[in-house]
Amino acid sequence: CGGHGTCVDFHDNATLKSAIESMYAGDKVVSAVCHGPMALPQCNKPDGTPLIAGKVVAGFKDSEEVAVALQDKVPFMLESKMKELGAKYESADDWNSKCCVDGKLVTGQNPQSSEACAAAVISILS
Repeated sequence: CGGHGTCVDFHDNATLKSAIESMYAGDKVVSAVCHGPMALPQCNKPDGTPLIAGKVVAGFKDSEEVAVALQDKVPFMLESKMKELGAKYESADDWNSKCCVDGKLVTGQNPQSSEACAAAVISILS
């Protein structure tokens, strides 16, 4: 999932937070692409630390947000927030595919990353 709608619907959503935390704690695949990872900063591991702390992740880059001139419309800049929470943020050049897999956490930088992330999830499930 992704798109700017997730910036409103996902970043402070108790139901989604609970579902992601339960799936992560249950060793299930958690995956999000583009702005979908806006849901992840609110989530914690069972020990109470941020779910993405120490994890290799991708999400919509700050420079991509600036390029679409929506940096003042989103609740936070995703790349910056992920880094602030201790994630090992990785990215490709703007508008290029970047998929990160860290255990069963699969994240993608932008819409161009959707296919790579889908393939990663299929690989994990196979």
